[in-house]
Amino acid sequence: MARLQTGDPAPTFSLLDADGVAHSLADYAGGRVIVYFYPAAMTPGCTTQAIDFTTHSVEFGQAGYTVVGISPDSPAKLAAFRSKENLDVLLLSDQDKAVMKAYGAFGTKMLYGKEIEGVIRSTFVVDVDADGKATIAEAQYNVKATGHVDRLRRQLGL
Repeated sequence: MARLQTGDPAPTFSLLDADGVAHSLADYAGGRVIVYFYPAAMTPGCTTQAIDFTTHSVEFGQAGYTVVGISPDSPAKLAAFRSKENLDVLLLSDQDKAVMKAYGAFGTKMLYGKEIEGVIRSTFVVDVDADGKATIAEAQYNVKATGHVDRLRRQLGL
């Protein structure tokens, strides 16, 4: 599994949100997007991370960042997650895991001492130019759910 690095082209995508609406990186032309990959909606760690991003969504927005969370969950499950936890970050469904694989956010990982295939909790800051061409500004793999958003805020100077 190849890992993305600063300066690499960001893989493009078109994925459905919790309402069945398609979103792509090109939708954010001229902006910056924080794309984070998480294993499963409504699990403790993923809920913590989504709530942390929601808590700071206004701050991210004022600094010019749009936050997008991507998981292998169905749009219906994402809608239930959004509703249950009052989330206001955009949640996208990657059920075939193609986008996760393109970002290096799906593959072999250690879980409780066992090697498994799964979603690798990862976060990317993506710059999208005026023409919709996206470039990785920051790539972070194997991040922890707890405390990650605060560390990212500090790294971004927020």
